Parts: sequence; structure tokens; C-alpha cells
Amino acid sequence: MSEADRPQSTPERATMTAIVAPRYGSSEILRTEQVPRPAVGAGEVLVRVRAAAVCSGDVHLLTGKPYAIRLGFGLRKPKDPVIGHDFAGDVVETGPGADEFTVGDAVFGAVNAGAFAEYVRVPVERLARVPAGLTMAEAAALPDAGMTALQGLRDVGGLRAGQAVLINGASGGVGTTAVQVAKALGAEVTAVCGTRHTEVVRSLGADRVIDYATADFTREPGRYDVLLDLVGNRALTACRRVLAPEGVFVSSAGAPGGDWVGPLVWVAKVMLTGLVVSQTMRPLLMRPRRADLEFLAGLAAEGKLRPVIERRHPLVAAAAAVGHVADGHAQGKTVIVVHDHPARTAPARSAR
Repeated sequence: MSEADRPQSTPERATMTAIVAPRYGSSEILRTEQVPRPAVGAGEVLVRVRAAAVCSGDVHLLTGKPYAIRLGFGLRKPKDPVIGHDFAGDVVETGPGADEFTVGDAVFGAVNAGAFAEYVRVPVERLARVPAGLTMAEAAALPDAGMTALQGLRDVGGLRAGQAVLINGASGGVGTTAVQVAKALGAEVTAVCGTRHTEVVRSLGADRVIDYATADFTREPGRYDVLLDLVGNRALTACRRVLAPEGVFVSSAGAPGGDWVGPLVWVAKVMLTGLVVSQTMRPLLMRPRRADLEFLAGLAAEGKLRPVIERRHPLVAAAAAVGHVADGHAQGKTVIVVHDHPARTAPARSAR
């Protein structure tokens, strides 16, 4: 048999370290495993992950609750066992049709799954370049929180310069970002948070901070053009009391509705209420868009936006990072450091 006729072995794909959820459950089921490195396709790039950030969506997909989400992500176990949405890192490979990015570009973005790993495959429409002034950890903390805040305030809420906005739940990842985005849009910001978070939230530029431990914002005298609700812990009738007659209520959270439907009942209630009242009542479903990532990068480059990071964990301690977010009451974002990266020099923050 000639050498040409001999069976040729298939080369093994390179592997990488990743955080895997073999089934639905709590953060305790997460495992550190070696898995095949993703192969890029058309319109995609491969990113060496420097940092990833935990968001509430990671918790929902890990637990598989509400159960309704399993219809899209796997009935018995996750379709993609490598979890994680938000990341920042370096482009190491580009696929056909991804010419706008080159190897070596520092980028950040969001994927449906796979960010808690050494490498992640990303469609170019979910990617933007890391702006000068942000570290990789800060860039990783920006996509989910930033796009949720931006779309909730600007797109759904229609927030304009000179208007008054109240942000209920201003101390979490979305909330701390929303305070800064609202200020960048020229709004007067009232922020609601717990006692231990008031000083941090105030330092982000909030004009007024209400400690929910000592005051009920729905009984305060103020009236707001936009109310961004990130908690869902107040009745709609109570929230409407502090809305201007033509104000907009934007809900990015929901009152608990059980393991089966979760906040879907709340979402339906918000929409139905909007049909019978003069005020606008809208739920928010964030959709990843490169244009929004680039807008947020612009704010960061101007010194108007800097993610708040409460904790950093190495990749092997990802379970602890996810568990911290799942417990609730986290301040800002929790970040997983995958590959160390030299810190960037940040410009001085503009005075508020």
C-alpha cells in the first residue's frame, strides 16, 4: 500500500479550559473542563477571552428557570454547556466576511453562551472595539448592563435631556450603569438603592439617592418622566403615582411568578395596564446590537461611563462568582479574570 493510500488520521482540535454546566442547577454544579476550542465560521471571529462578567441571564440559563426558557435552550440540559454571555479579549482568528476586525484587535461584546472559557466564537454584529480608558475587566462588565440601561432609558423610555428619571435598583450592574447613562443623556437622576450602596451610587452622578430601607419612593412627592424599574418590588399602581401624567414606566424585572413562568405574568400585567392608562407602561427585552456597544464605548472613551466592579474571580472560581450574583444584592458587576492583561491607562474622570 502506498503512502497516499494509507488512512489519514483526523487531526485533533485544540482544546481549552472552560466552565461547563452539565445539567441545570445551582452554581455548585459548575465544572472546570477541557473542551474543544470553537471553530469560526462566516461572519465570526475567535476571541481569546481576557475577562468575562456574570449577568442575571447567566443565572437564569444555569438554573433553567423559569422553565419556559428551556424551550429555547434545552429541555433536559443546556444545549451549550459552556455558560457565559459578556466578555472582553483579543481577536486571534477571523472567518470569511469578518474583515472589519483583524487579529490583535481588543474587543468586547455579548454571546448567547460560551464566554466563561479561554476562547469564544463571536458573530461580528455582537462585537465592538474596547475604548481607550477601559481595562479588559471593565469592558467585559459593560455589554449586558450597558445595553439594558441604554435601551431601557433611551429607546423604550425615550429619555431626553432635561427630563427627570427614577432608577429603582440603582446599585446592581444595570443600575450603576443606568445612573451614568442617564446623566450622559442629560437627565436629572433619582436613584433608589440599599443603605450600603448609597455613597457609591451618589458618586456615579445621581442627583438624589433614596435609601429604600428608610423611605418608600412611591410615596415621595416627586414626579418622573421615566421610571426604570430593575427590581419589580412595587405594585404598578404605586409606581404610577410617581409618574408624570404622560410618563413612561419601563420594566426590566418582574415580580416573582413561580418556577414555570417566572416574570411573564408581570410582563403581561405591565402591557395590559398600558392599554388602559394615560401613562406608557412597557416591558424591556434587551437585544444585543453593535451600534449600542459602540455608543457605550464612546461614552467610556469620553470619561462619562465606567462600570462598577465589586469582585474579581479567576476562571477556576467561576462558580463562586456566579453564586455571588445569584444570591442577590451585589454591587455593580462581578468579573471573571480569564487571562491576565496589562492594565490600560484611564483618563481622568470628568467632574459631575
